[in-house]
Amino acid sequence: MFVQEEKIFAGKVLKIHICTVDGTEWLEEVTEDTTVEKLKEKCLKHYVHGSLEDPKTLTHHKLVHAATERVLADTKTVADENLKDKEVLLLMKKRPPPTPPKMAEVSSDEKKKQDNKAPDKDAILKATGNLSTRHTDRTVTQHNIRDFQTELRKILVSLIEVAQKLLALNPDAVELFKKANAMLDEDEEDRVDETALQQLTEMGFPESRAIKALRLNHMSVTQAMEWLIEHVDDPSVDTPIPGQDSSGAAGATAPAPAPAPAPAPAAASSTEESVRQDELTEIFKRIRRKREFRPDSRAVIALMEMGFDEKEVVDALRVNNNQQDAACEWLLGDRKPSPEDLDKGIDTNSPLFQAILENPVVQLGLTNPKTLLAFEDMLENPLNSTQWMNDPETGPVMLQISRIFQTLNRT
Repeated sequence: MFVQEEKIFAGKVLKIHICTVDGTEWLEEVTEDTTVEKLKEKCLKHYVHGSLEDPKTLTHHKLVHAATERVLADTKTVADENLKDKEVLLLMKKRPPPTPPKMAEVSSDEKKKQDNKAPDKDAILKATGNLSTRHTDRTVTQHNIRDFQTELRKILVSLIEVAQKLLALNPDAVELFKKANAMLDEDEEDRVDETALQQLTEMGFPESRAIKALRLNHMSVTQAMEWLIEHVDDPSVDTPIPGQDSSGAAGATAPAPAPAPAPAPAAASSTEESVRQDELTEIFKRIRRKREFRPDSRAVIALMEMGFDEKEVVDALRVNNNQQDAACEWLLGDRKPSPEDLDKGIDTNSPLFQAILENPVVQLGLTNPKTLLAFEDMLENPLNSTQWMNDPETGPVMLQISRIFQTLNRT
């Protein structure tokens, strides 16, 4: 008896339940090695009751697994798609692809896009070229928004000169300066930026070391942290800063107060006035020496390693408030402003300076020696500006200067 080879090696026979969208149902018997495409062909022959003359009929239909809504791949077998006996498949037509737009429609859409497109500069000039020009005599003013920190330095230089002249007229100026200087030194012992201190202590540094690091680095958290890391093994790291544990540090530098003078004739009075003026001049010089700029040593080394001379590196750091990146840009650029420009004040005839001098709060503050000391400190250590803004005596003066500057800068 002759037996076909495919029957011998055929896989397990499954009965698949086929459904169509119009409600027709029937069973198809297939083996596990039958491809989905062959199964689909059998289904279509049963569904259309005849041979498939149109080859598109096969490609325009698909078989979908009813339970999982999964489209079966034509190239896979029944076993590959993991079909089981009595499972349900849906025979469905594929959704026809969208018809490509006609050339006329494409050009119409492109035309709409071009019509809605904003005109370019050439189109604007072409459309407005025949219009008459009006207000030709009006000049356009360029408003340069000035940086407050840059202008503040010039303002401070000029205000220091005014404050020195006003204080020189006060007969009690020498005594006032001694008291203000001593008070300032006491304040410096206690004055620590609480926020900066908290940041360092939260990093694990002891509070006493953190305070010392902040005082040595003008309350800069970054520089103080670098100092603490650099001196962690230094045996003298906990040694107090010289002069801060002595309440008489300021008094030692200032001349001792003279005893109350006895009544003297007019000629002697003139001599005393000259002595007082010399003493004030010496005090002003001492203030300047006390507020000397201290460059960041790490920044100096880093910039010198780039090939720059030490003097120009110090100048760059002074101009840029000890900011290493800004100092590097200054050295590589046009070096403006120059170190000499830092000692130039604002134009005394400018509306800004006149408005500052006419302010009553500023006028009163300029007669206070502590204000002059604060101006000098901010001049050489801009990072200390925030502390002076929060000071009850100097804060109102700085606030008025800032407000006047912002008001005039907007106009």
